[in-house]
Amino acid sequence: MKPTNYHLFDFMDFDLDLKKNESLWKACKPTDVCERDGDIIVTVPFQKQMLDSDMAADNSAPREVHKLVIRCYEPKILRLFMGFGEEQMIDESEMLQYSARVKKTPLTVSFADNQWTISTQTGEKRALINMQEPTLDRWSDLQPDPQETLDIRLFPDGQREIRLAAYDHFSPPRYDALPLAYCKSGETKDRATLSFECKADECFAGTGERFAKMDLSGQTFFLKNQDGQGVNNRRTYKNIPFFVSSRMYGTFYHTCAHAKLSLAGQSTRSVQFLSDQALIDTFLIGGDSFEEIIRGYRDLTGYPSMPPLWSFGVWMSRMTYFSADEVNDICNRMRAEHYPCDVIHLDTGWFKTDWLCEWKFNEERFPDPQAFIKGLRDKGYYVSLWQLPYVAEDAEQITEARENNYIGPLTKRQASEGSNFSALDYAGTIDFTNPEATLWYKGLLKRLLDMGVTCIKTDFGENIHMDAKYMGMKPELLNNLYALLYQKAAYEITKDVTGDGIVWARAAWAGCQRYPLHWGGDSCSSWDGMAGSLKGGLHFGLSGFAFWSHDVPGFHTLPNFMNSVVDDDVYIRWTQFGVFSSHIRYHGTNKREPWHYPAIADMVKRWWKLRYALIPYILKESEKATTGGSTVVQALVFHHPEDKTCWHIDDQYYFGDDMIVAPVMNSENRRDVYLPEGSWRNLFSGELIDGGRWLKNIDVALDEMPVYVRDGAVIPVYPEPTECTDDMDMSKVVNVSVDDKFEGIFKMLSI
Repeated sequence: MKPTNYHLFDFMDFDLDLKKNESLWKACKPTDVCERDGDIIVTVPFQKQMLDSDMAADNSAPREVHKLVIRCYEPKILRLFMGFGEEQMIDESEMLQYSARVKKTPLTVSFADNQWTISTQTGEKRALINMQEPTLDRWSDLQPDPQETLDIRLFPDGQREIRLAAYDHFSPPRYDALPLAYCKSGETKDRATLSFECKADECFAGTGERFAKMDLSGQTFFLKNQDGQGVNNRRTYKNIPFFVSSRMYGTFYHTCAHAKLSLAGQSTRSVQFLSDQALIDTFLIGGDSFEEIIRGYRDLTGYPSMPPLWSFGVWMSRMTYFSADEVNDICNRMRAEHYPCDVIHLDTGWFKTDWLCEWKFNEERFPDPQAFIKGLRDKGYYVSLWQLPYVAEDAEQITEARENNYIGPLTKRQASEGSNFSALDYAGTIDFTNPEATLWYKGLLKRLLDMGVTCIKTDFGENIHMDAKYMGMKPELLNNLYALLYQKAAYEITKDVTGDGIVWARAAWAGCQRYPLHWGGDSCSSWDGMAGSLKGGLHFGLSGFAFWSHDVPGFHTLPNFMNSVVDDDVYIRWTQFGVFSSHIRYHGTNKREPWHYPAIADMVKRWWKLRYALIPYILKESEKATTGGSTVVQALVFHHPEDKTCWHIDDQYYFGDDMIVAPVMNSENRRDVYLPEGSWRNLFSGELIDGGRWLKNIDVALDEMPVYVRDGAVIPVYPEPTECTDDMDMSKVVNVSVDDKFEGIFKMLSI
C-alpha cells in the first residue's frame, strides 16, 4: 500500500502497518437526538473505514455507537463531550475551576424539515443538526451509498455559527478533515479528533506562549510541553489548549493529553484537533469581544490572583550569585547608587553544589541564612530562590524520596538501563499526583519560607520522566498537567506561610493562570530573542494569562552561551520593554547589574524610576485583569479584532487598556508604528496624533521609546522618587490627565 497525502495519513498519524491493526472510525448521521436532564444526547454511529487510499466505508464491519453530549452554560458556553469508552463527563478536574457565573442552562430539542433544533427553554438557538441526505448525482454508480456524516452547527452566543467540518473533502472518501472520528489500535481506542469549519479569512491567536506571528492560521502545533531552549522555535514551555478566533469565539479543549492542533494548517477549511486520548471534551465560548471570550475561559479554568505589590518592582538576578557576601555587596551598591529595586533572586548557586538542588543553603557560603535574609529585608529587599521539581542522584533527599515513592519509580526494565530524561540527568520527578509527596515538597519549601524567603522560582516542569510510574495517572497524561500541580503546590505553601500568593514559573498548562506569575524562558540576548519573547507574551496573554515577564536583557549570549558581551543597545532597549511589562526581572548567564554597562547605567536608572512611577497604573490594570478577561500586556487584536492590520502586528502592544508600546528592536534606532483608530498622545512629549494610520520610519534615540496614550486617559502615577515599594505611600498617588496640558511623563516627574 502506498502512502497518500490524504487526511488520514498526515494529520492523524495513521500507521499503515497491518500488524498494528489500527483502524479509523468516522462519525455518521445521528440515529437519535433527545433531551436528558437538560443535556442533549446525540446517538452517533461510527463506521470503520477501509485501509485504502480513498478510505471509503468498510461495510463489512458493524457500526459502533457512541453518545455525544451537548451541554449549555451561562455565559455563552457550549460543551461537546464524547468518551469512546468508560469515560464520563466530569465537572471537577485540576484544570476546571468554575466561577459563580457558570450556570448550566437546560436545553430542549425539536425536529422539523429534516433538522433537529436545539434551543434554550427561552427559545434561544444553540445548535442545528442536519439530517438531510446528500443528493445523488452522476457519480452515484461509483458511490452508490450516500456518504453519511455528522453535520452540526453550533451557536454558543445564540448568533454566531460554528460548524463541524462535515464536508472537508475532495470526493467523499478522500477526507482532509473529519467532523468527529477516533482511531483504534487493536482493542484500545487511543486517539480522537474533532474538526470545525474554518473561513477563508479567519485568523487565530493564543494556544500558549507561541513564538510565532500574530495570526496563527496555516500552522499546526503539537500541544506537548517541553524545554523550549530559546524563544525562536516551535518548541515551547507553555502550551495551552485554548485559542481565540477573529470570528469572535474561543475554544478550550479540556484535556491534558498530548495533542495536535491545526489552525487551517492541514486543511485551510478546518480547525482540527487530535488528542492522544480517546476522549473529546470541548468548550466553545462566544462573546462580542476578546475580553468577554477570555473571561469565559477563566470562568471555566479560574481567574488569576493578584500578585503582591513588591513583585511589581525591579527584580535583580543572574546565573548565579554564590555567597551572602556577593549578594550583600550588590544590594548595598544598589541602594548607595539609588537604583530602585525590590527583589534579589538567588539562582542555581545557593546550594552546596551549583545546580544540585537540595533545598538547603550552603553552610559555608551562606553561614546564617535567616540573618542574611532578614538583613536584606531590612534594606527593602525580598528574596526569591531557584529550585526545580526533580531529585538528583546525589541529593540528600534521594533515599527518602525513593523509599516513600515521592518520586515516580522507574520501570524495572528502564531502571536498569538508566533514564533518558534530559541533559540534567536527575534521578526522578517529584510525583505531585501523590498527596504525600506534595506535602513532603511543601515541607521542603516551608523551611525556606519560614526563614523569610518570599518567592520560589518554580523552574522547569515542562518534562517529566516518561519511563516512571506515578500514583495518579500515566506519564502520557501527566506530562502537560505537571506544571499545574507543581506550581499549585509551591503557590499554596508560599501563600500559607508569607500571605503572598506568587511563584516565578516557566512551564504552563490550562489553569496555571491561577498561580502567577510566569516568565518567558531562556531567550537569547539579541534582537531576535527580544522579538521572539514579545511574540510569546502576546499569545500567552490571549491564552488566559494576566501576568507575564521575560529575562532582561535576554538569558544567554551568542556565540558563547555564557560569556559573550551583551550590547549596550540591546540592554537598554530590553530595559524599556521590561518597564512596560507586568513584571521586570534582570537575569542571564553573565553579569546583569547596570553598573557593568557604564555607558548606559544612568539611562537605565532613569527608566527604572519611571517603572516605579507607573506602578499605580500597573496595579490598576492588574486588578482589572484579575476580575475580567484582560491581561496587562495585550496584543493589538485584543482591542481591535476587526482590524486586519492588527492581525499582522506582533512587535507592539497595549500596556493595559490605555497605552500602546512599540519597543525598538534594532540597532538602527528606527521603526514603524501603527496607531489604531482614535486620538493618541506621545507619553514623553504630549504630542497629539490621529490614529488609524502608520507612523513610518520614525527615529527613536536610544534614551527614547515609542509609547502612546489614549487622548483624555487618566493615568495614576507615584510622583516621588522611591527606592523600593516599602517606601511607597499610596495616598500620594496622583492622577495625570493626558490632555492638552500634558507635556510628557519625564517632565512631569522631573526624572
